Amino acid sequence: MLEIQPEYVRMMTWFKCAIMEIETKLNVLNQEFSLQYDRNPFESINTRLKSTASIVDKLNRRGLEISVDSIMNNLTDIAGIRVVCSFQEDIYSVARMLTSQDDVSLIQIKDYIKNPKPNGYRSLHLILAIPIFLSQETRYVKVEVQFRTIAMDFWASLEHKMHYKKHIRNADMISERLAKCSDMIEQIDLEMQSIRHMIEKE
Repeated sequence: MLEIQPEYVRMMTWFKCAIMEIETKLNVLNQEFSLQYDRNPFESINTRLKSTASIVDKLNRRGLEISVDSIMNNLTDIAGIRVVCSFQEDIYSVARMLTSQDDVSLIQIKDYIKNPKPNGYRSLHLILAIPIFLSQETRYVKVEVQFRTIAMDFWASLEHKMHYKKHIRNADMISERLAKCSDMIEQIDLEMQSIRHMIEKE
């Protein structure tokens, strides 16, 4: 089985190390942000490593070979970090700070805040390549970092729970209402940001 192959175990260790590297960078930025602006931009940072079952399922759905090489070459979300920020501005500020670091390579950006998905999902997704320094080599590993506000995270969490319920009646109406909720949440995010600006000017 895949999970007991030595090369697979080694690969998953690389992804764990890459998560630790990114998490450390984010914590350093959080401390610096706190010093400069007297507030923390993050509400929470959560990490996850994709399960073997999910990896195999994704490879099967794409009709790809189930191997370490196939995983490394085709999947970009094995290692994931979700960063929940207080305000939209903070998302873009921290993302810019992170991607401007010399040892971080930005592979892909998907801005679902400015361009939400049809269902209303909003988040900023970055695919980064980060070096991990091993005893014999330096290896670049891909990590997906998702940035959301508290309100976006609240919406995504509830939408995810409801999405996986079977045999939903009035599915079209529910989807329409969820999309409207996303629009309302966007307005709340912008209004809270505006209020913060007013407070900071006093």
